[in-house]
Amino acid sequence: MAQSLEGQVMAALSRLKNPRLDNDLISAGMVRDLAVDSTGRVAFTFLLGRDDPATLVREARKAIRELDGVSDIKINVVDPAGVPKATHAPPGGPQSASTGVPAPHPMAQPNLGRVIAISSGKGGVGKSTVAANLAIALVQQGFAVGVMDADVYGPNIPRMFGVFEKPPVFGGRIQPLEAYGVRLMSLGLLIDRDAAAIWRGPIIMKIVQQFLRDVEWGELDYFIVDLPPGTGDAQLSLVQSTQVSAAVIVTTPQEVAVGDALRGARMFEKVGVPVVGVVENMSAFVDPETGKRFELFSSGGGQRLADEIGVPLLGSVPLQPGLAEAADVGRPVIAAAPGSPAATALRDIAVRVQEAVAAKPATLPILNG
Repeated sequence: MAQSLEGQVMAALSRLKNPRLDNDLISAGMVRDLAVDSTGRVAFTFLLGRDDPATLVREARKAIRELDGVSDIKINVVDPAGVPKATHAPPGGPQSASTGVPAPHPMAQPNLGRVIAISSGKGGVGKSTVAANLAIALVQQGFAVGVMDADVYGPNIPRMFGVFEKPPVFGGRIQPLEAYGVRLMSLGLLIDRDAAAIWRGPIIMKIVQQFLRDVEWGELDYFIVDLPPGTGDAQLSLVQSTQVSAAVIVTTPQEVAVGDALRGARMFEKVGVPVVGVVENMSAFVDPETGKRFELFSSGGGQRLADEIGVPLLGSVPLQPGLAEAADVGRPVIAAAPGSPAATALRDIAVRVQEAVAAKPATLPILNG
């Protein structure tokens, strides 16, 4: 039975084509070390080159999952440049170690305009909210803007903008969706909503690279990248893949968020990406009836962080009733309540970001390795 299932797996993979090579996965030699045991567990090494579509891995997994008798799938994704022809990558080993590929050199992509990374040290501070509203504010100023959701573990940009349909592909190029005048691409548009993203560094790099190079962004003035929290693979993949103009750090006032955000800022400094400022989200709440100010999450954290890393505080976004609910149904506050205190603060932040980025020289990041 195992042999029969192995044949089915081979047949399923042979039906998938790599558009770059105009050949199927098996004939192109992209599948190695295929093993299918008696319990239906399937494992193999997938050789995914730098210019290959990252979605091929998802398609391969889906094709195998649909076969009767498959109980588990394990795909080890490696870069073929780091796998000698006569040997195989060690099974179960770290992918970054098995590839042996030096860090790629970042390349300028003039069509993307100014690339701005929106980062935070920890989750839940409103990074995606800031990214979405910043993009809309720049569109309202007359700029062409794209947003790339690089948070592969928790892609929230589709919900923020209220778009969920699959992006079309024309001529081998993925077409971004659009909402509020912003061009959008997110892993959340390509995978099932309940799919768990359990990926290591190489596949994350492929996703980032594909979103940068295989999406028909057109000519943009600003390219906003919503990064996952922390200082991991997505951040490094971005600065290794393209010229990043600037980073904006989002934090909340409390010290635990500030401490985490500081580490994120230091990471950008080490790779030569200028941090142009700090945005303090969820600052004070002002009761609209009494005018009384409530600092629910402490106070002053954004300014302390800005002072420590030597950059300006771009602005503080107050807590506002209904803001979260509107965002959950795809209505960012700048569009849903343009006259509100939060929307006003975010528009002012957009102006300051624009001015700060324009004042920075365009330089490539400093990379080791």
